[in-house]
Amino acid sequence: MNERDDSKGTSSEKASGGNQMWGGRFAEGPSAIMREINASIPFDKALWRQDIRASKAHVAMLGAMHIVSDEDAVTIERGLDQVAAEYEVNGVPEDWALEDIHMTTESRLAELIGPAAGRLHTARSRNDQVATDFRLWVRDAMDEAQAGLEALQRALVTRAGEHADSIMPGFTHLQTAQPVTLGHHLMAYYEMIARDRSRFADARKRLNRSPLGAAALAGTGFPIDREMTAQALGFDGPTANSLDSVSDRDFALDYLMAASQCALHLSRLAEEFIIWASQPFGFVALPDSLSTGSSIMPQKKNPDAAELVRGHSGRITGCLVSLMMTMKGLPLAYSKDMQDDKPPVFEAASLLALSIAAMTGMVAETRFRTDRMRAAAELGFATATDLADWLVRQADIPFREAHHITGAAVKLAEQRGVPLDQLPLEDLKAIDSRIDARVFSALSVEASVAARKSHGGTAPDQVRKQVALAREALGLE
Repeated sequence: MNERDDSKGTSSEKASGGNQMWGGRFAEGPSAIMREINASIPFDKALWRQDIRASKAHVAMLGAMHIVSDEDAVTIERGLDQVAAEYEVNGVPEDWALEDIHMTTESRLAELIGPAAGRLHTARSRNDQVATDFRLWVRDAMDEAQAGLEALQRALVTRAGEHADSIMPGFTHLQTAQPVTLGHHLMAYYEMIARDRSRFADARKRLNRSPLGAAALAGTGFPIDREMTAQALGFDGPTANSLDSVSDRDFALDYLMAASQCALHLSRLAEEFIIWASQPFGFVALPDSLSTGSSIMPQKKNPDAAELVRGHSGRITGCLVSLMMTMKGLPLAYSKDMQDDKPPVFEAASLLALSIAAMTGMVAETRFRTDRMRAAAELGFATATDLADWLVRQADIPFREAHHITGAAVKLAEQRGVPLDQLPLEDLKAIDSRIDARVFSALSVEASVAARKSHGGTAPDQVRKQVALAREALGLE
């Protein structure tokens, strides 16, 4: 997207050998290489709805301020509606000589309504035009991400409520640590997604100022009303500094930062399902709609959707790094490097939407094999901490000593090939005489889970409490 220093706009007549919009400055037209490297229409055509919307707001303001006549303002607005209708049906044409979506639209507008089209660009530059269009697009992308993440939260909360009592092993280092409930595990991802939504919400607040009217870099001498265009486009108000207005891409970086963090959370959730679906675990049966088969091994059911979500997280984070490197050394105000701001954002938004949708479907449709989960929770001596806690509470033994006693009990159970709660009482008493029959009330996985009643703990009552609060927050009550 090329910089324009003029703020009055041009007509659409062809300049000799050059671009019809700015060819008057040049005796010869651009080379084929220049046309190809300069053109952004192959990707920035995605902004056409935002470009039409911002242009309509701009011309309405020009008419209201008597900068253009009422007749021309009405003619331009109707022409823009016609261009939009054509784009909706036929798509945006790609004429590299017109460079970008802004020139493409203005050129077609001139073909439809004649010289009046040249008045649309009065008091506006392509610099503030693209900054406005891009903000509008990113704002829409943030809203779409919010809607998708809310749907994922609803799926997580629904399944967590179904499995508030379902016992599974909790892991650290991917080693069995303590029993938890599946509902508690799923609600951990609800919390992660809640933070993701808050990041998008915060970024949206910072974004929501309109750069329209900043012109090329210094503002304009026309008596424009920037508050009017900001309000028409749903912004909280205009930006405060014209230089910053056209050079700022923080809003795009904010979006990519939020998207990257969200993608990392989705990747972690995807990894859980990949592991759980493997035969050694067998905790879940993934939906057929989000799995694939093998070209050679008929028994295979591959978690391809989850694996692609895991892979997309790297690409999304790469988009963030790409734009950060583009912006890192640019002086004020506009530089053509900034034309490369849109492809990484467009790519990340597309990948993020797919990832959110895939994980929402996976959470909603997966069959959890709670029998396998419970059996796994009894392996690995997951209630060892409960034995140590019982020794502290009931026998008044310092925790470090209780930890040592418990280690001896685990070693004995491992030698016998039984869980802790199946060790005979006399064997436990042989390890430490202060152990009595009451200990067995603490050694089952059910007792272990039920005992974790602290706020935010895995006890079923606590899980149901958190589910209820989440349902209320999501409007599900």
